[in-house]
Formats: sequence, structure tokens, C-alpha cells
Amino acid sequence: MSRVFVTLLSISILSAAIATLASALLHQSTIMAEAETELGHECQVIASTLNASDDEVAELQRLELGEMRATLVTPEGAVLFDSVVATTGLVGHGTRPEIAEALANGTGSSVRASDTVGYISIYQARRLDSGNVLRLSVDRAGVFSILLGDLGILGLVLVGLAIFSWFASRKLAAGLVQPILEIDVSRLSLTAPYEELQPLTDRLAEQQAELVSQMEELKSADTMRREFTANVTHELKTPIASIMGASELMRDGYVLDEDVPGFAARINDESQRLSALVNDILTLSRLDESERAQNQGLFGQPELVNLLPVARDVCERMGGRADHAEVSINLDGTPCLVRGFPRIIDELVANLCSNAIRYNKPGGEVNVFVGPVDGLPTVRVSDTGIGIPEESQGKVFERFYRVEASRSRASGGTGLGLAIVKHAAMLHGADVSLESEVGKGTTITVSFPAVDASEAIVPKA
Repeated sequence: MSRVFVTLLSISILSAAIATLASALLHQSTIMAEAETELGHECQVIASTLNASDDEVAELQRLELGEMRATLVTPEGAVLFDSVVATTGLVGHGTRPEIAEALANGTGSSVRASDTVGYISIYQARRLDSGNVLRLSVDRAGVFSILLGDLGILGLVLVGLAIFSWFASRKLAAGLVQPILEIDVSRLSLTAPYEELQPLTDRLAEQQAELVSQMEELKSADTMRREFTANVTHELKTPIASIMGASELMRDGYVLDEDVPGFAARINDESQRLSALVNDILTLSRLDESERAQNQGLFGQPELVNLLPVARDVCERMGGRADHAEVSINLDGTPCLVRGFPRIIDELVANLCSNAIRYNKPGGEVNVFVGPVDGLPTVRVSDTGIGIPEESQGKVFERFYRVEASRSRASGGTGLGLAIVKHAAMLHGADVSLESEVGKGTTITVSFPAVDASEAIVPKA
């Protein structure tokens, strides 16, 4: 409000000053015009009187001149009479403009500043029949003098303006601010109370929308975290309970000697499942942390990775598992480069192949293709397995989601494989697509961004 007050007061004072100065100038102009006219008439009357007199000086001495000053000057400029000062102290007046004009034309006039500060002297002169010149003068207040005379009134006006500006600024500020205070920033669509504020309300609406979106993301992330924690707890309990149960039975001597190898095998299987689950949880947690922090440095520096050797290595590692599941695994393609993190890309391909083997049929196939598709480095893993129902295809990349939970657990699955695939692809800016038909198999395609042409010199694999 103080800024409004200062602004309003400054404008008021400036307006008052301009109005006062204009009024003083107008007042002075009016006074001067009236004084010149009146003085001209007086000069004419007195000149007529002097023309009828034999003694001009004596006649002037008898006249009541009031505020006027009368001066009688000879044609040579000598002062014969002055109603204000003694003639002995006056210099010649022949050069005065009004007297010179009167000597030449019969009448003369002039206006000039008086020795008295703030006043202006008006002169009217007339040549008499005797040749002498009668000059009358009168002082009138100038602009400065008028303003000095009105200082008291001006002071009162300024005080009044200050009081008016104070109350007006309070009311004006309240009127301006109240509509702004009534803006409901919780609404996603805002209408500005003033046209000038529309950019501000638009920005507020954008920020509110961003805030709502962030809150929803936080709620979603919190829900996902709680669900993930619950699922991890449940998934960890299952192998731990199996290991503890088998080991306790063996410890307490309730297991026959011939059954010990079977119990040991169960403990080993559950231990391997527990280890795989912990590894997958750690990998997924690091991927999550990288996404939240927007920092890929958690995995080191990205480098050029040839997809074909990575896929070949994964297929060789998966060979034993594929043979055990009576599934053949085949690799086809050409070398192609992507920029990324070798270990994470290896995890991505391994999880795709592991799922393709796990959900296949005896005698089925897993076909891995690596190569450029539409100019993009691509990894495609196809199987001839059980397929995924259409209603489940949008959920298979969620954590711990299983189309057939019992089959996944029996084959050692953790339920995190495709979730790791999704987040690993996001880390590399890759797109993941899924095609599946129940009873015929599933195809998952990962398309990586193309590398710069200067880097795309692919070595022979």
C-alpha cells in the first residue's frame, strides 16, 4: 500500500503544482492586461490636465496619484519631476524605451522587472504639448510573488492532498488486492481478475497442474513402494521357510539317511531361488534409484556395446536351462552397436530369454534376433510357448506379476524379470513392444536409439 500512497501523492502534488503555476500565470496575465489599460487611461487624463496648465510640475505635485509613480522628462531626457524619488539623484531617462517611443510617436509603453523581487513594473508615457514626456508607472505582482502570497493556502492544499492520498491509496490497494487474494490457486483453470494478470494466472494454473501431477506420481510411487515391499517380504519368506523347514528336520534327525540328498537338493534349489531373487531386487532397486535421481552414473560411464556378442553369450549360458526344459534356443542376426551399459543390457537379454524358456512347451523354440530394424538397433526374443492372455499383456511388466504363478515358482522365476527389462530399456531410452497369442507364443521387441553415424563402425562379431 505504501507504494500506492507514494505514487498517488506524487501525482497529486505534481498535478497541484502544475495547476497552481498555470493559475498564477493566468492571474498575472489578467492583472497585467487590466493594469496596462487602466494606466493608459490615467496617463491620457493627466496629460490633458497638464496640457491645460501653465506649470506642469506644480500641477503634478497637486495630484493624488495613489499607487502610481509619475515622472516628467524633458525631450533631452532630464527628469523635471518624480513623485517617488528626488530628481537630483536620477540619471537621464531619454533612453528609456517608453520615453523614446513617446518622443517619437506621441505615446509609448513598456513592461520590465522591477528592482523589487517578484514584481513587474508597467510603464505608460505620453508626449505633452510642451514637448515634455509624462510617464506613469505601477508595480504589479509577478508569478513568484503570487506564489509566495499563497504559501499558506498551498500548504493546506498539500496537507489535504496527503490525507486524501492516504485514504484513497488504502481503498485503492484494497480494491486491487482483494480480487487477487480471491484467486483460487487450487483450481486448474484460473480466470484473471485483470487482463494484465492473465499471464500470472496461466502460470499458476500450469504450476498447479504440475503439482497435482507430481503429487499423483508420489502417491503412485508410494503405493508401488508399499506393494513392492509387501511382495518382496512374501517372496523372500517362501524360500526361507522352505530352507529353514528342511534344515530343521535334518538337524533334529527326522530325515532318513536315504532322504538326505533330496532335502539337500531342496535347500540348494531354494537357496539359488533366494539368491536370484535378491540379485533381481538389487538390480531393480538400482534402476529405480537411477530413474529417481536422473543419474546414470550409478552404472558407470555408458559405452558402445555390440548387441550380437551379448546375445550370443546369453544364449550359451541359457543352453543348459533350455536343454533341461526340452527347448531349443537359436540366435540369428548381425552385429549392431548401441550406447549403454553392458551389464544392464546383458540382464535385459538374459531376462527375456529366461522368460521365453520358462513359459515354453517341451519341444518348443526360443528364437533370438539381433540387428537393425527400421534403422534402429533391435533385440527380438520369440518363443512358441503358452502365450499371454490379452487382459494380462498390460500387466506382465509389473513387479511380481505372473500369468501362471505356480509355473513360475516351480521353474525358479522371481516375477521381476520383465520389470527389469522395462526399466533397463528406459535407462537406455529404448522402446519395448509385446505381441502374444495364447497357445502360440510371445514376441518381445526392444528397439534402442541409433548411435551417431561417426560411432557406428560395427566390428565383426
